[in-house]
Formats: sequence, structure tokens, C-alpha cells
Amino acid sequence: MKLKKLAVLIAAAGLSTSAFATNGYFSHGYGIKAKSMGGVGIALPQDAMAAATNPAGMALVGNKIDFGLDLFSPIRSATWTGTGTNPMNGAYMTVSAQEYKSGKNLFAVPEFGYNRMINKDMSFGVVVYGNGGMNTDYGKVVIAGATTNTYSNLEQMFIAPTIAWKINQNHSIGVSLNLVFQNFEARGLESFDNTNNTTAVGSVTNRGTDYSRGLGLKLGWTGKLTNSLTMGATYQPKTSMTRFDKYKGLFAEQGKFDIPETLGIGFAYQANDKLTVAGDVVQINYGDIKSLANNGDAFPSLAGTPMGGNNGSGFGWKDQTVFKIGMTYQYAPDLMLRAGYNYAKAPIGNTQTFFNILAPATVESHLTLGATWALANKSELTVSYMHAFNNKISGPSNGNGTCGDSIGTCPAQTRVAGHPVDLKMHQNAIGIAYGWKM
Repeated sequence: MKLKKLAVLIAAAGLSTSAFATNGYFSHGYGIKAKSMGGVGIALPQDAMAAATNPAGMALVGNKIDFGLDLFSPIRSATWTGTGTNPMNGAYMTVSAQEYKSGKNLFAVPEFGYNRMINKDMSFGVVVYGNGGMNTDYGKVVIAGATTNTYSNLEQMFIAPTIAWKINQNHSIGVSLNLVFQNFEARGLESFDNTNNTTAVGSVTNRGTDYSRGLGLKLGWTGKLTNSLTMGATYQPKTSMTRFDKYKGLFAEQGKFDIPETLGIGFAYQANDKLTVAGDVVQINYGDIKSLANNGDAFPSLAGTPMGGNNGSGFGWKDQTVFKIGMTYQYAPDLMLRAGYNYAKAPIGNTQTFFNILAPATVESHLTLGATWALANKSELTVSYMHAFNNKISGPSNGNGTCGDSIGTCPAQTRVAGHPVDLKMHQNAIGIAYGWKM
């Protein structure tokens, strides 16, 4: 394929690359085939999207192009179950006790993969894919004191040139250079845009879309240990991103929003000539990203943690361990069936629901199905379906927040009254991909 045509396909895939919260703000999988197996793929490369999961897999998929599209529908809401009054000034945080539903519930998420064998042992490829999850558009004021409706949107695009090598007949290694681009926008946070609550007044909300970029790596290995068993491992160090300067009063460390470190291990076991069972365990270290991990269970003005500072109030996300299991079954010579399950405990706890009105990453269990049809001219068509079951995280309703001064010796009447907010979400996604061998 000519480089000009390849550039056009990459650009097309990058026109809309927002995905949404399935494992935190990471997608449950990358590539329509992997998505139909619960996201499994560390030891089971199946197409030219393999590098998004494990770069080493590109040495095993041959000359291939894959273009996919996921139609993703997250249904999310926040429910105030009480007044949520700030004891320092009465009705500062008071809003109506009711359910607030987020709109814009259908999104198109494209992806693209290209791989070319340079020789029999080395490949070069590129994948384009996205992450996201901080997307809410309530159409109403959900955080009182605001003059605009509550809205947020985070999108991440990865463009990952990848080189992979077959070390010998059974083992491969690979490396991807991750070119990462982010954009973010928030509205309706006027309540915090003051000297009591932020280190950078005027850089909290309603600043339009801001952009950030970074450069990172992803490393991978696969090894066939027996005729039936293949193992794999991946590691992606934390990626340092440039700051969101327009929102340096919202995110900790003056607008830093880095990509967390991830590491994973996987297996694929070929039970017979038709059935393969595979599984992955992936660790996502959200806890190292201060803008995500810093506690948000006390109002900044009371807790001495104004937003934008190194210890500024955040979303209270914890590290997340993701478990994925999937299977493929060759039902007929031209038909492959797939199924899978994905589970990860939500990264937010019930004392962190207030700030996570912007990012209600509550789902934990995912069920997936899919199939691939072999077509003429070395091409194939793949479909997938994912359902993330409804999960609710209930915030405190009787007030159990943190003491309101920096030394922890304040009287009871100035204790933060807690954030009586319940968050819930469920999701559905239908994906389709077309691929062909070159």
C-alpha cells in the first residue's frame, strides 16, 4: 500500500476517536474481534489491531488491513438523594433531589490497523484507536451555583507505529511508539471558580476545548510454550502529557492529565482444532495520576485542597485490575464465533460520587458476543456486541464527610455534610469491521 493511501486511512480513523468508560476510561478491548471476546488479546493476536493490546502480536498476523466502527451507547445518570448543603454557607451546593440523566447516548468510535511484513521475521504497522470516559451532558444544572448546564468531555487518540520481531519459531517481541492526543472541555462548574476553591480562578470551567499531547511506549512479548498454550505480556509506562492550560484550575498539578501505567499478562489455549480459550489480566494504575486519584470527598475550601494544586481535589479513582476471558469457535470453514466476559471493580468509591458526576465510571461486568465471516478475495467481515450491566454507586446520604480544616480539629458543625449523590450507568455497543489480507 502506498504511504499516501495509508495516511488517508489514518486520518479517516482519527476523525472521531472518543471511546467511553468501560474499564475506568479505558475501552474493554481494542479491535472488533478482541471486543467480542471481552477484550482478550495479549496472547491471541487476530488482526492488524493487535498492537493496541500487545505490539508483539503484529509479527504473527501477516500483511493485513482492518477498519472498524463501534456504535457505543452509554446510559448514565446522577441522582441527588438529599440537599448536599455546604455547612460553611448554607445552600452553596444545594440542588433539587432528583435524577439527572445525561444526553447524547450514541457515539461512533472508529479504529484502524495496518500491518506489513518487512521480511519473514519482522513487521511494521500502525494502529489508531481511542480512549475516553469523562463525557456527560446533563442539559441541566446539576452542580448548584452554576449558570450553565453541567457538561464534560474527554477524548484520547492513540496513533501507534509498531515494529515486531519473531525472535525464533516460538517467541516474538514488539514495541509501539504511542503518539497521544487529548482534548477536554467542561462547563457548569462556576461554583468552584473562586479563590476559595481553586488556585487558578478563570481556568476551571467554560473555557472551550483544550488540547494536550504526549509521547509514550508500549512493549510486548508472546511465546508459544507448548503446541496448545501461548502466553503473552505487555507493559506501558506512564505517559507524560502536556498540561490543559485552559483548565489548570480544575485538574491537579496545574492541569496535568497523564496516561496511567498499564501492565498485563495473558494466555491462549487451543483446546482442539475448533475451540480456543483465552484470558487476560490487566492492571491500570490510575492511582499514580493525581488529577484522577486525589480525593474529592471534601469541598476544596474546607479541606485545604483547592483544585489545580499538586494536592488539589480530584476524582478519587483507585488502581483497577481487569479480568478478561473469551473463546473462539470455528463453527464452519467460513464462520468463526466468539464470546467473552470482562470484569473490573469500578475505580470510584461511594465517598467520591460528587466530582464523578462528570465521570460516572460505574460499570463493572461486561458480556460480549461476535462472529467473523470469511469472504472472497482474502477479506472478512466481523461483528460484535457488548453489554455492560447496570451498576449503581450510592453516595453518603447522612453526612460523613471530612473535617473542614487543614489540621482536623474543627467543631462538628463545620464538618462537610457529605455528597448524597448516586451514580449509575449501563452500556451497549455494536461493532463492525472489514479486513483484508494484502
